[in-house]
Amino acid sequence: MRTLVADTRAWIELTTYPIDEIGARFHHRLVAVHPFVNGNGRHGRIAADLLLTALGQEPFSWGSGSAVDTDRLRRAYREALVAADHDDLHLLLAFVRS
Repeated sequence: MRTLVADTRAWIELTTYPIDEIGARFHHRLVAVHPFVNGNGRHGRIAADLLLTALGQEPFSWGSGSAVDTDRLRRAYREALVAADHDDLHLLLAFVRS
């Protein structure tokens, strides 16, 4: 967690990535840390939204604009996280604002 917070602070201070990408990277890494037995995704989404809000941005929509069933939504979210595990944030960046 300490490394994640330090990295995120550096990304912000050095404007390493656009704000949405900082939020997505923060979320992905927080979920990967897996601090809880259950609820890591929910916790990570809330934390990422709080980070974005603190940076003056709108919170992510997390697929809420999609007219799909929840199973499909969860599958898209998981696929985006798996792609991010392989340093491909394309799906996650699209999902967070969908």
